[in-house]
Amino acid sequence: MSLTIGKLAHAAGVNIETIRYYERRGLLETPPRSAAGYRHYTAAAVRRVRFIRQAKALGFSLQEIAELLSLRADPAGTCADVRSRVGDKVDAIDRKIAELARMRAVLTDLADSCGSARAPVDECPIVQALDPRESS
Repeated sequence: MSLTIGKLAHAAGVNIETIRYYERRGLLETPPRSAAGYRHYTAAAVRRVRFIRQAKALGFSLQEIAELLSLRADPAGTCADVRSRVGDKVDAIDRKIAELARMRAVLTDLADSCGSARAPVDECPIVQALDPRESS
């Protein structure tokens, strides 16, 4: 099966520029070209782009995806290697969730500290907390 870049993009659910970007980043091999200059992709390219898209949807960076793809291509790679990478990602997500929860708590406290909706902005405790003035 031979696909043009447009057909690959359509089959993988991305746009053409995404395919070109993945090629530039080394996530997708640049395919051979026809005499007319058209790229010719295989069904394996569709699977690879779908893999990349799914990994991105789960929060993996392109660098992390490149590592997963390398593990996938390594005959000595094991499921434990992939599991370790996924464990690292879960840990990073947990840290981000904790950071977001702290941010939410601070913002909620700030919103609760705002007493009068009619007070001038300069007297707003939220603005004052975000831009504390130096004591003279």
